[in-house]
Amino acid sequence: MSKLNKDLVFLILQFLNEEGFTESAHMLERESRFYFDMKFFEDMILDGKWEDVEQYLSSFTKVDDNRYSTKIYFEIRKQNFFEALDGHDIAKALNILKKDLKDFAPGNEELFKELAQLLTLDDIRDHELLSKYYGDALSARKNMMLELKQIIEANPILQGKLKFPSIKRQRLRRLINQSLNWQHVHCANPQPNPDINTLFVDHVCQLQETDFSGQSSESNALPPQTTQSPSSWNFSSSMLTDSAVSFVALSLSDPTNKVAVTMDRPEDSDILSEKSPVRILNEQASTVTYPGVSLKNIPDYSPKSSLKKEMFQSFGETSVSDFPKTVAQTLIEGSSSPMSMDFHPVQHTLLLVGTNVGDTGLWDVNSGQKLFIRNFKVWDIGACSMLFKTALVRDPGVSVNRVVWSPDGSLLGVAYSKHIVQLYAYHGGSDARQQLEIDAHVGNVNDLAFSAPCKQISVITCGDDKTIKVWDAVTGSRTYSFEGHGAPVYSLCPHAKENIHFIFSISVDGKIKAWLYDSLGARVDYDAPGLGCTRMAYSANGRRLFSCGTSKEGESFLVEWNESEGAIKRTYQGLQLQHNSVSVVHFDTAKDQILAAGDDHVIKIWDMNKVQLLTTIDAGGGLPENPRICFNKNGTLLAVIANENRIKILETPESNSVDAAGVLSDNLRKLSVNPISTVTGAGIANGSVSVNEDPKDVKPEISVEAENKSEVEKPLFARPSECQSLLLPSKVKANKISRLTYNNGGQAIFALASNGVHLMWRWPRNDLTLSTEATTKVPPRLYQPRHGPQFMVNDTTDSNSQEAVPCFALSKNDAYLFSASGGVISLYIVMTFKTILTIMPPSPTATSLAFNPHDNNVIAIGMDDSTILIYNARSSEVISKLEGHSKRVTGLVFSDALNILVSSGGDAQIFVWDVDGWGIQTCRSLQTPDGVMTLAPSETHIQFHKDQTRFLLVHETHLAIYEAEELTCLKQWFPISSVPISQATFSCDCRMVFTSFVDGTLSIHEASNLEVQCRILSTAYLRPTTSCLHVYPHAIAAHPLKPTQFAVGLTNGEVYVIEPNEPGDTWAVLPPDEIVGDQPTSTSEGDRAMDG
Repeated sequence: MSKLNKDLVFLILQFLNEEGFTESAHMLERESRFYFDMKFFEDMILDGKWEDVEQYLSSFTKVDDNRYSTKIYFEIRKQNFFEALDGHDIAKALNILKKDLKDFAPGNEELFKELAQLLTLDDIRDHELLSKYYGDALSARKNMMLELKQIIEANPILQGKLKFPSIKRQRLRRLINQSLNWQHVHCANPQPNPDINTLFVDHVCQLQETDFSGQSSESNALPPQTTQSPSSWNFSSSMLTDSAVSFVALSLSDPTNKVAVTMDRPEDSDILSEKSPVRILNEQASTVTYPGVSLKNIPDYSPKSSLKKEMFQSFGETSVSDFPKTVAQTLIEGSSSPMSMDFHPVQHTLLLVGTNVGDTGLWDVNSGQKLFIRNFKVWDIGACSMLFKTALVRDPGVSVNRVVWSPDGSLLGVAYSKHIVQLYAYHGGSDARQQLEIDAHVGNVNDLAFSAPCKQISVITCGDDKTIKVWDAVTGSRTYSFEGHGAPVYSLCPHAKENIHFIFSISVDGKIKAWLYDSLGARVDYDAPGLGCTRMAYSANGRRLFSCGTSKEGESFLVEWNESEGAIKRTYQGLQLQHNSVSVVHFDTAKDQILAAGDDHVIKIWDMNKVQLLTTIDAGGGLPENPRICFNKNGTLLAVIANENRIKILETPESNSVDAAGVLSDNLRKLSVNPISTVTGAGIANGSVSVNEDPKDVKPEISVEAENKSEVEKPLFARPSECQSLLLPSKVKANKISRLTYNNGGQAIFALASNGVHLMWRWPRNDLTLSTEATTKVPPRLYQPRHGPQFMVNDTTDSNSQEAVPCFALSKNDAYLFSASGGVISLYIVMTFKTILTIMPPSPTATSLAFNPHDNNVIAIGMDDSTILIYNARSSEVISKLEGHSKRVTGLVFSDALNILVSSGGDAQIFVWDVDGWGIQTCRSLQTPDGVMTLAPSETHIQFHKDQTRFLLVHETHLAIYEAEELTCLKQWFPISSVPISQATFSCDCRMVFTSFVDGTLSIHEASNLEVQCRILSTAYLRPTTSCLHVYPHAIAAHPLKPTQFAVGLTNGEVYVIEPNEPGDTWAVLPPDEIVGDQPTSTSEGDRAMDG
């Protein structure tokens, strides 16, 4: 087959997949044997469709083609055999053995006999090898697929068939449209409105009389599903109410304008076609593009015009300095994540922000002050529907989906993740008053917008119930309800042209509909590029329409719609394929010149008139994969949501502190805003670090906090009513809790007591919470398997319980637990509590454990004799022995990003080891405030920040934050009181540090500077009978998904889970009704923070 024929097959495959004919596509793959779809093959493997797997594979290679093919078939049939045995289907297993696996018996007789012997076992895991490597069917399939990928890639028969060619989307449609345009250009009598009804014969225009009397008819030239222009969507006058006029603003024929033909850039247009002459808003003539044809050969329908000349006359060249790119301010939202932003339309430095816990706040970005914050609260629960009440009881957590100002800035609207919309009347400053609460939709309210169709302000909402609704913003009455989408409605774009008001709505499946303010239904029904979540927006002057969205496959599209031709005018280049298909690219426009989108951890900038990417802005780093962005209305400021709940404010380079647009003053550009002080009106906290300053360059400096702080009162939680705590139930007598951790999903807690007994609690699903995550609202159950051992108990033979250092490590898939309590190290299966492996003699004993993130079979073991062993559990051998510490090793942690192992010990030293060669990369001793080395033996623990480049060090005398590669100390904190620290840990978002002391006090620190944000006395979380005893937390663990929840394990064997009273609360402030009154004093009051 020729190369072009092969290319045609690939184009057909692309077309079939884009149109949803996937079965036909896979049949063509098998028949042509040009492309082996690894993803499709893997999906069948993971689904256990063994017959389909072999059928697809057999089209490309046979079992005896080569040793690679033989190995592939053997692994597939062996897995099918194991699963039949695991399901106790002996007849099926015997049939597989006799028919499928017998092909591999010659030369492998012993292996075949061993497979046959498995038929005699009640449980295949009783086999020595399978007990280690076969957990469940799905995990076994995943492991097998990893091996098969390597074999398939090495198989010569499949080489060159595993990668689909890089082809621009809808290439086959493009070629057909180009062919039709070429045929149309060469017609003997080309007409401005060609009638193309078939592809079976060449197109020839029929000579017809010119008609200037009415609306242009729609072209039939194979329009792609994703490239229809909203402005070509005609609304006939018969469909309008008596008071409305024909929809002349969107598309009407113009007898005075003929089509102006020019050569545009071919890459700027996805589909090339000719349309009838129409009027557009700026009165410029529309253009028709003819690929590959010079201007001299095009029939002269009208005076020629230059598109580029028109572009420069209208907009001018865009300069790199014309848009905000300099970080001037950083706002910190505390423990809540910003979800939506909108600048005030008149006061350009006021930024409205909604968060994932339902809070709505207003920032003055010029001063860095938060003017107000409104926590989520239902104003009138009696007026709400029973569905909403039920949803709120089952899951009280509510997030803000959208915040937006009305056009004049007098109203602000908030759309929530459950049913309701709230409107506030804004009177300037911090004065925002409750206006309306509307129970708008069932489920999420995904978007809202303001409009004034009859000179009466209205609010428009859309939601998961597939509807769009229009509400009177004064009375709250519903004026219109639009139905017709087949999926939840994702976004809205209301607009008006020549006094005709309309609404675009886009559902999550990419369907675009347009509505007039009447009851006659949707006027159009088209597809957005990529058929995914998409938003549309007009330029500031209302003349140009853009959309941006991301498909389910992670492909993103930023396009401009052609207002006259009924096709996409430009597809902007530079957006990356999203690795996380759940994430959606967000965009905004500015100054009628600039397009910006958050993508690939940066802000990408385009000139509206050019498809090529103009530049990117990293905003100093720390941006998520698809950061949300928002320009202010005059384009001088750009807000972007960064990691760690921050909002960065960018300004234009030429801005200055006295500019009327409200740009930032120079003396605040380097400061980060303290969330506590902005709420309380206390100003910027001491010790703030410049956002442009490298932490490594900060010299050691000790700052002493005043005993009495008038500016910022540190909240002190002393009574049980001030926070939620839950004592985990246990009928087992446990000694001091030595180690504590959540599982990776946050549904269970593991505790290791000093007597070697493990306790495991799991939270059930119930009516109060739809998830199984740990919560103080619902007590968990002490988990014990139905069969086998009831507890995991470590060997404590010949060990001194007072000197032993219990330790454990949970694998990243939560399936295995390595643990030791002064004796041998045991490897447990978590679900069955069975011990499947014991390693190491009892002396020297293990004192710390850590799994290698790259390989669950490799574990680092810190020993009592100061050495570190790198052990491979699969091969039962020591890979390397690391020596450097002088006392026992008490802390071990891997950095996946830096490929290093960090260790700490009782010798007050930190070592960094290179994982590749296991050599020492660097080491450093801990320092006291006086510069004296801390030599007293003490457990030192370490934990990596989520960025994997910094870590928290916990010593009984202080806390510290280190940069990992060079061991640069960035920050230290020392309690003035002599009460030792017992343990500390990062919160899951690494915004806070939870710390426990041996007097029972807990303190919560801001992770960036280790300043204490609040303290919790033991009387607030312990039972009265316990708090009066000398009992304190010896172990502490943070919930992996909830930033404000943590658990503590006490010296008396009890475990408590602690979190704020309400899901949306933070630890920074007391509940309103608890702020007044005398509070007890803390034993740890007055601390020293040292910049290192």
